[in-house]
Amino acid sequence: MDDARQENARQAALDYHEFPKPGKLEIRATKPMANGRDLSRAYSPGVAEACLEIKDDPSTAARYTARGNLVAVVSNGTAVLGLGNIGALASKPVMEGKAVLFKKFASIDCFDIELNEPDPEKLADIVCALEPTFGAINLEDIKAPDCFIVERICRERMNIPVFHDDQHGTAIVVGAAATNALHVAGKKFDEIKVVSTGGGAAGIACLDMLLKLGVKRENVWLCDIEGLVYEGREAQMTPQKAAYAQGKSPATLDDVIGGADLFLGLSGPGVLKPEMVKKMADNPIVFALANPTPEILPDEVRSVAPDAIMATGRSDFPNQVNNVLCFPFIFRGALDVGATTINDEMEIACIEGIAALARATTSAEAAAAYRGEKLTFGHDYLIPKPFDPRLIGTVASAVAKAAMETGVATRPITDLDAYKERLQGSVFKSALIMRPVFEAARTASRRIVFAEGEDERVLRAANAMLEEMTDRPILIGRPEVIERRCERAGLPIRPERDFELVNPENDPRYRDYWGSYHEVMARQGVTPDLARAIMRTNTTAIAAIAVHRGDADSMICGTFGQYLWHLNYIRQVLARDGLTPHGALSLMIQEDGPLFVADTHVNAVPTPEEIATTICGAARHARRFGVTPKVALCAHSNFGNLDTDSARRMRAALALLDAKGVDFAYEGEMSADAALDPELRERIFPGGRLEGAANILVFGYTDAANTARNMLKMKAGGLEVGPILMGMGNKAHIVTPSITARGLLNVSAIAGTPVALYS
Repeated sequence: MDDARQENARQAALDYHEFPKPGKLEIRATKPMANGRDLSRAYSPGVAEACLEIKDDPSTAARYTARGNLVAVVSNGTAVLGLGNIGALASKPVMEGKAVLFKKFASIDCFDIELNEPDPEKLADIVCALEPTFGAINLEDIKAPDCFIVERICRERMNIPVFHDDQHGTAIVVGAAATNALHVAGKKFDEIKVVSTGGGAAGIACLDMLLKLGVKRENVWLCDIEGLVYEGREAQMTPQKAAYAQGKSPATLDDVIGGADLFLGLSGPGVLKPEMVKKMADNPIVFALANPTPEILPDEVRSVAPDAIMATGRSDFPNQVNNVLCFPFIFRGALDVGATTINDEMEIACIEGIAALARATTSAEAAAAYRGEKLTFGHDYLIPKPFDPRLIGTVASAVAKAAMETGVATRPITDLDAYKERLQGSVFKSALIMRPVFEAARTASRRIVFAEGEDERVLRAANAMLEEMTDRPILIGRPEVIERRCERAGLPIRPERDFELVNPENDPRYRDYWGSYHEVMARQGVTPDLARAIMRTNTTAIAAIAVHRGDADSMICGTFGQYLWHLNYIRQVLARDGLTPHGALSLMIQEDGPLFVADTHVNAVPTPEEIATTICGAARHARRFGVTPKVALCAHSNFGNLDTDSARRMRAALALLDAKGVDFAYEGEMSADAALDPELRERIFPGGRLEGAANILVFGYTDAANTARNMLKMKAGGLEVGPILMGMGNKAHIVTPSITARGLLNVSAIAGTPVALYS
């Protein structure tokens, strides 16, 4: 990196920390503080009730305070990153960053605590005194051997988890990477020779972990700046290093590297030379983890050992050994069961969970975050990426299970499957509300055809369908393109073996398809030649014909293109036998719950009859998600105070609903703020028939509904499920180009619901 770019990067990092407000953390209240009543409950006198409960039963602190989800990140700044002993104050940006990662990846709240105390025993005393405040302690960036002393004392005296991440976090991720590296190399822990450089906290912890995983003590050779650690050596020795002494005479790294299966480097740049790698065993595993410059660069390794399996601590090379794969999730599991410690079994459960995820199909979310990287298990993909959202459910639940099985859990979880689902729901915002839809979809096996079958999002959704549902996907696309993209995305599915394929360029049903399309469209100006051309090029029309002919039960399209363009072909082919698309419904998942918005796409200026039909359809769909419908007919007018076009149509729709005698709550016409704020609505229109906030907003113009949908999505962080095309008997759904693979899976579950459940 040239000087100018380096200076730009430096300034960008400083700006990140300074703006828009200094630092990376803030504290927010979790309870309202809007009036005297709130104040009396939060503080005096109401707070006394919580205090007395905790006095009588200390375990209730996890119910009445944040302690059960609160971790202290503690450092004295004596070994910060590669910067060394920079002091407690200078370490604060790192500790704030650690707290941010806890929150981002596991929703754990943190206080960073930097202490001016170099004496390890005094430092341990201070940490132990913090036990009433925190549910767990994360020790960070404390130099060796002091860190061993601090952790030992704290673990002996404290009844909450104490975890020195520099030791155990690194060891866990190295253990997961080593597990999978041996899997790729076809080797076993109890057979390999390990040569390691670096006798600091992380290096020793990694070796300790490798022994727990099955490596034989006599097969481990530890070197440091003084060379081999051997019996009787006095220079630069600690008790922890002495435990790995080999032989009784001095030797160098070059002397002991011969025949090594695994090199583990936690030392410094350039320590391992290419000529040393040449001496290693076949399929050598080289973990060069020094930061920012590793012991050897990947290109140097592969120049002499093309079959080598390589990992570093850097994000710009494959297989980054990153502690963020571990610490948020091991703490999540430990906190949730009220663990009194983090033991070996919990750490090994963490390793097994991380390793298994890398061997599974890569998540769509991770693929999107690391676009351009090939995330397929093998030499260059040994451990999952930090942004893989499955980590929390897989790893934390495995840790919680191990804690319960080993007797260190004070709040055991009775239903681990439900716990895992809840964790997944914390990262997949749609998981909980989609559960009844998925359960309904699993009661039958429907054939769902995807019009844009070559899109990677569709391929990932199809793979997830095969893993999570009983429905069978049908993809429209060229087989060679689909196969190539599945391979590039690391997906195990293949055309014909795992899903049916409709090839627009060469399909045995082509004559039947264009004939059916011509039959449907002959009196609308479509000639046989045009029908043939459309059935070669228009995948939406092909999907519609597949449903029309009974080759599929439902279709999904719209990952590119304009909604109404797709709707045109659905209307042409499928809008018959009483089926009419009467509205598009978007479920917007907000922080405070679900909110349905309609009609977002179909009728630009709906008639009162169309509005009433849309409302009935929206209420029916809300119930499918387990939501009791509360419908607001939205307009600029509030209960007749304006005589506008939308107000008149909404009032007419209201009269139609009154005449029908529907079995759900509705009210209108009203503005959106009145719909969502019951107190405001009561002031404007006392005694209305709608109680609480509305959860279905129906607008008089598609422009308004679509704008509301997009504002909720882009500015309020809403997650969209849908759009759901109402009125088509679940035979067709049109998504929008911004949809994700997870979104497509959700729509496929909606499409997979038996039609009988729509009544």
